[in-house]
Amino acid sequence: MKISIDSIQQHNEKLLSVHQRKFDFIKAEVTKAESIIQKLMEFNVAIPSWALGTGATRFGRFSRGGEPGNLEEKLDDVGLLHALNKSSGAISLHIPWDIPKDYNAIKQQAGSLGLRFDAVNSNTFQDQPGQKLSYKFGSLQNVDKNIRRQAIDHNLEVIKHGIELGSKALTVWLSDGSSFPGQLNFRNAFQHTLEGLNEIYASLPDDWKLFLEYKAFEPNFYSMTVGDWGQSLLYANKLGPKAYTLVDLGHHLPNANIEQIVALLLMEGKLAGFHFNDSKYGDDDLTVGSIKPYQLFLIFNELVDGMDTRGLNHANDLGWMIDASHNVKDPLEDLLQSVESIMLAYAHALLLDRTKLNAAQASNDVVGAQEILQNTFRTDVRSIVAEARLRSGGALDPISYYRDMDIRKALIIERGTKNIATGL
Repeated sequence: MKISIDSIQQHNEKLLSVHQRKFDFIKAEVTKAESIIQKLMEFNVAIPSWALGTGATRFGRFSRGGEPGNLEEKLDDVGLLHALNKSSGAISLHIPWDIPKDYNAIKQQAGSLGLRFDAVNSNTFQDQPGQKLSYKFGSLQNVDKNIRRQAIDHNLEVIKHGIELGSKALTVWLSDGSSFPGQLNFRNAFQHTLEGLNEIYASLPDDWKLFLEYKAFEPNFYSMTVGDWGQSLLYANKLGPKAYTLVDLGHHLPNANIEQIVALLLMEGKLAGFHFNDSKYGDDDLTVGSIKPYQLFLIFNELVDGMDTRGLNHANDLGWMIDASHNVKDPLEDLLQSVESIMLAYAHALLLDRTKLNAAQASNDVVGAQEILQNTFRTDVRSIVAEARLRSGGALDPISYYRDMDIRKALIIERGTKNIATGL
């Protein structure tokens, strides 16, 4: 389904006077508004191909209908999101869920929608139809060298797909670990994993990166072979300068100080980027900013400070992607909400008076530092984010447009009620 520019403009016209009043007010208050808008217009968040359908719980999956049944339809859905928010200009594919049948045709379709291909993702955390050997007891860590070989070969295949599409990074997440004490020799598991990662790393093109994701628990509950940022960083340092640690906001134990992790990884030059989501209890994969919006702002505060200190390009030098499961929401509405939350947190971090914050920190002014952070977070920057969308040709209110145009109904008419998108 394609959205016309004229349709978006007509919808914007109904909202323009109210938006202009709000924007004029905040622009008078915020001297940096124009520079913030420019950075927002440059910033994009990748949409994973597996997040375009209804997610599943351990107990069931309840599709809304109209889900994309193939990669071409998934591209159309990401193109739809990007047309509305102008901040979703990339798609991240998961192999083997979304292997292109015709690379040129897929690239042409993506180009027509204004999309590029972000990092490609390998899958050794579940067995696929026709797979010879099982990953029940791990992949790269497995005691069976033939299973380790199978996992390595799969990652090498994923790299080849990524090269054809123009991707520049491989994301590896390993569910390897153990559920009971004594089940696993930790040192052997680490060494086996490192050997496999070394071979995968050696096969990367010169201009590629390897993103190594970590997770504190699940599906294994006693140990994870890449269980925290320290283990991921240890692997990345041993692998070399093209290997980085990827942060998934849900992959931490409760109350972890993620903003401190981010700051230190940036300081070491080893932060790959993010899989954005939110959580109440664990790896809940909820809409970004729905539970802990202040934490998201604090993370972006460290990101902006660290990126500026290292002279990094905000839009391109780190990887930005959503990784969520939309169990009870329309997936496209959920993704629009998530991208909006990310843009708001980024805008707040750009708005922060860093000179005043640094002065408060240098003088141990705890109250002053807190006031600076909280007053910035309480500033309503929604009209600044909306103005960035407007200037890029997007919708002033993407959710409102989506609902007013009854897009889910149109997708159901087009695709039917039985399509089930590949993914989790």
